[in-house]
Amino acid sequence: MTDNYIITIKEQMKNLKICLLIPTYNNESSIGEVVAIALSYCNDIIVVNDGATDKTPEIIAGFSNNIVAIGYTKNRGKGFALKTGFEEARRRGFRYVITMDSDGQHFANDLPKFVQTITQHPDCLIIGSRSFSNPNMPHGNTFANRFSNFWFTVQTGLKLPDTQTGFRLYPLQKMKKMGSFTHRYEAELELLVRCAWRAIPIIPIDIEVYYPPQNERISHFRPKKDFARISVLNTVLCFVSIFYGYPSMLIHKLFIKS
Repeated sequence: MTDNYIITIKEQMKNLKICLLIPTYNNESSIGEVVAIALSYCNDIIVVNDGATDKTPEIIAGFSNNIVAIGYTKNRGKGFALKTGFEEARRRGFRYVITMDSDGQHFANDLPKFVQTITQHPDCLIIGSRSFSNPNMPHGNTFANRFSNFWFTVQTGLKLPDTQTGFRLYPLQKMKKMGSFTHRYEAELELLVRCAWRAIPIIPIDIEVYYPPQNERISHFRPKKDFARISVLNTVLCFVSIFYGYPSMLIHKLFIKS
């Protein structure tokens, strides 16, 4: 990876009005490295501190000259953090937002793939697609992804290999003022479905993912509560898809070109 290559990627992201959004909550062991490496690829980074109670705020403050750091004292959930970040990105005039997790699972060297794809397909939603053959992937992830993929297809008629990854490029301009109604992990599914209903093209790209050993993993996903939230959301989305989702996709396809 040469300096000229990095400069080119940074220039492309600036010209395309792309910023990087990193929501974080109690990730003191990884947030510093994630931000430092991300800065190698992008000069415009928004970090949202979702009410962290560990040293995360202090670590973020160390990058205050290079990033936009915003936050609040009470944990509100990943969906709320994304919504907050989207609003800040729109206020600053960005056209696209790439979301990246702060736990170190995503690789910044995949960012050029997003840039290349959005250059070829403007105003699409790009979603990272993980390899489920990774031997370190938690066993529950495969089932959860299949479950999510199935309901996404029911709600939209579309098929995606991975509907749960948080490494995505959102077309803010195309989404207009869309923000999630839900505030926790289920928000990413909600946004994906609603973008499909608005007939925003969704393109999956292969990404790498790092899964640390079991004893080093930090997850804020609450299996019972969050799975229940996702199940309720899927029920609502299935109902809404009949009366709004599918008709909306048809109208956009036939009459709305922009």
